[in-house]
Amino acid sequence: PPQDGRSIARLMPTTPPAATSLWHRLRQGQLGAGWMIVASLLFALMGLFVKLGSAHFSAIELVFYRTFVGMLGIAGVVLVRRQSLATAHIVPHLKRSLFGYAALSLYFYAITELPLATAVTLNYTSPLFLAGISVFWLKEKLSGRLGLSLLLGFVGVVLLLKPTLAKDAWLAGVLGLVSGFLASIAYQHVRELGRLGEPEWRVVFYFTVIANGLGGVWLAVAQGFRPLDMENIPLLIGLGATATLAQLAMTRAYQEGRKLVVANLAYLTVVFSSAIGVVMWGDILPPESYVAMGLIVASGMIASRR
Repeated sequence: PPQDGRSIARLMPTTPPAATSLWHRLRQGQLGAGWMIVASLLFALMGLFVKLGSAHFSAIELVFYRTFVGMLGIAGVVLVRRQSLATAHIVPHLKRSLFGYAALSLYFYAITELPLATAVTLNYTSPLFLAGISVFWLKEKLSGRLGLSLLLGFVGVVLLLKPTLAKDAWLAGVLGLVSGFLASIAYQHVRELGRLGEPEWRVVFYFTVIANGLGGVWLAVAQGFRPLDMENIPLLIGLGATATLAQLAMTRAYQEGRKLVVANLAYLTVVFSSAIGVVMWGDILPPESYVAMGLIVASGMIASRR
């Protein structure tokens, strides 16, 4: 028998309210902390492009092109939005950029020499070092939770470096760890700039400009630029694009999501990097390395709760 529109509507399946809400958030670009999952995957893909690009370029060159693409991307957004780049805090920007550039250069070197998951995990010790800086430098109280995070992180680092040292890759392992330490100092300066009222996009812009300038001078004076061709240009574009998009997704995550959840989801980069390493190069690490990675991730999560 014929039915009116309301009867037909009652017979048709309905979309659950939760699914409708999720679909609306996806369409509006509002993923909250989910943006950090996107950022973590993009950061892992950045590591992939660094690893592939190391067959054509040095770590310093890769940092140069990564910051060059990032500088152009952020400058384009700034021009479209007609935002001001003027700042009264150039010295803090310079400090943040110097430490950030050194950290990124050592990180890229570690990626070129070590299994991707190992290099990423060593760099992700930065929250652990940041907790240590807060205690020993800024004289914050050492709570039981913070002490536990430092202990777990120390044990994790020792376990992770053990096979690295045994394979005569000790320099890359130590420099990868130093990259995490320098990154923690850079993050401390980012916090300072935040307290001074500097927007995050301006902090990232000045970092890319200063870091790109430092890399350009180093390459011009000490090493020189290797020629570009149709084989390596796509790798550089992929490197710059994934790094810039990852930075934007991470910024969006901290804007929309709960900071504790976002900070913990950041460690998915270690998981994604491990999977990429296995698929691309068969980098199946010894069991103690995975235990070490788990301890370092756990220590970072505990430290982020302080």
